[in-house]
Amino acid sequence: MHTFYCRLAYGDDPSDVFDLEAHGLVSFTYLEQDAELPSMRYGELVNRRNFLTTVLLGGVMSAIAVSCSSGNATRPKILLRNGWQSQNIGDIGHYLGMFELLDRYGIAEKADIVLWPVDVKNGASDLIAREFPWVTVLRTREEKDRAIAECSFMLHGSANSLSARQDVETWISTGKPFGVFGISLNSVDPAVTAILNKAEFVFFRETVSLESAKDGGCTAPVMEFGPDTTFGMTRCRNDDAALAFMEEVGLEDGMFLCCIPRYRRTPYWLLPGDSRPFNAEFQAKNDLMKEHDHAPLRDAIVAIVRETPMKVLVTCEDMTQIDLGRETLIDPLPADVKANVVWRDRYWLPDEALSVYVRSAGLFGNEMHSPIMCIANGVPAVVCTFKEQGAKSHMWRDIGLDDWLFDLDRPADIPRIVPTVLSIAKNSVEARAKADEARKFVREVQDENFGVLADVTGQLTVPEIESTGSSG
Repeated sequence: MHTFYCRLAYGDDPSDVFDLEAHGLVSFTYLEQDAELPSMRYGELVNRRNFLTTVLLGGVMSAIAVSCSSGNATRPKILLRNGWQSQNIGDIGHYLGMFELLDRYGIAEKADIVLWPVDVKNGASDLIAREFPWVTVLRTREEKDRAIAECSFMLHGSANSLSARQDVETWISTGKPFGVFGISLNSVDPAVTAILNKAEFVFFRETVSLESAKDGGCTAPVMEFGPDTTFGMTRCRNDDAALAFMEEVGLEDGMFLCCIPRYRRTPYWLLPGDSRPFNAEFQAKNDLMKEHDHAPLRDAIVAIVRETPMKVLVTCEDMTQIDLGRETLIDPLPADVKANVVWRDRYWLPDEALSVYVRSAGLFGNEMHSPIMCIANGVPAVVCTFKEQGAKSHMWRDIGLDDWLFDLDRPADIPRIVPTVLSIAKNSVEARAKADEARKFVREVQDENFGVLADVTGQLTVPEIESTGSSG
């Protein structure tokens, strides 16, 4: 259904609804005279009276039907392969950020965007529909097969590897072009290299992955550093939910920091809807390193509460971290500190998370994508990492935040964590300036990356699809 934005003339009554609107063929969103116009990607600005007059007197019902159809046969379609899971806001953030970037750089104005996800449960599907109604989400095998035939270009989104390798191979067999955007390369696999060599471009989210790819024989026409697309998340927010939560738990703007724990190996068997079995090796590693990996965060919490007027919010990036935060970061705290620490006892989606993060003084912890969301919006963020996370944390060095990156497997790094976090809490102006410099650098790289994507997609043609329907 197509949306038309209408300026209300003073005295107009929006309750006078024409049958087209009543029957769901078009939608009118009414704007007061001084209201800001939403992004034109979401609809067209019209005068409702003139529109109805045109429909009634001009006989353009066929044009309305075309406008209201899902997709446009004359426009190419880009197939985004992304959305690896919905129990982790980072995986949701990958494609939300990509949608924003495709919109920002005008690519979504020239091509229809189709998302081929693994999982859009846990509220992710509704979030896409609400914030990005112009995106088509594939759900059935039939829809996916049809998309492979109809789409002109495949775009493999951010991931810890070439996660959809088999699907990319299927796409390659069609002879149509593809690109890879914002992946890590934690090891060199000749089979993966052979696939990447056929891409129009490959953007690696860390320069260490880029160099590994080159050393491994990757020769794609364009190979460059390209930040994780979660950096694109700036407008997708849920301020109402965030403000309601902050009021519920007693958090005030600028007067708290966020902290996120993380297991060495994600215990997927604890995630609702995940069928992967219990892994004794993963469990043993988590039990061995749990105190080691969270004691520095706990020490930072104590320092913040005792040395500043700020509180700390212990929250999550994936569902397994909710109870982990209470167990490792909150329960062991002294009573005087615990009174000023808030535990987020439920999962959230990235739009609400971002709306909370931008009202905080900063974030620290053992995760990656919440810090990315913060830096993308000029909010300071400290990343603590370990070898099990692979190469992705190296992007902090690539964007000039080496001072805010700590390797928990390096004993020399651990004593620097508390002073760094405390400095952010005590020197917010300087910390935000540093975060903003990183944000600006990322934006400059995005400008270059999406210039390449725009050039490639600007040359796309619409595939000819053999009709299977009746000609009568």
